[in-house]
Amino acid sequence: QVQLVESGGGLVQAGGSLRLACAASGITFSTYAMGWFRQVPGKEREFVAGITRSGGSTSYADSVKGRFTISRDNAERTVNLQMNSLKPDDTAVYSCAARRIALTSTPSRYDYWGQGTQVTVSS
Repeated sequence: QVQLVESGGGLVQAGGSLRLACAASGITFSTYAMGWFRQVPGKEREFVAGITRSGGSTSYADSVKGRFTISRDNAERTVNLQMNSLKPDDTAVYSCAARRIALTSTPSRYDYWGQGTQVTVSS
């Protein structure tokens, strides 16, 4: 049974930081590219950041470049998203996702999803 469990969401003031974590089980973690996505009600799911299987390459949405950092620990089977300089526009439910082998920014191409964690940034 595959599980992706996110943690670390919460309420933070604009300019603050949060660190999200996603713990994976039931998959051979090192063979999956991992992505972070976010969604607000009434809008499509948006790619935030992604990381390749080895962690050697990362990709970011333009809106978060320079503020967010994705990382992974294959031994611990976790992927993290460090979010700095948060803005009210970053408010959303953040979910991690796993895709066999190749990194992509397209949500429909991911194989497994977590349930998400709410991030709220107040102005």
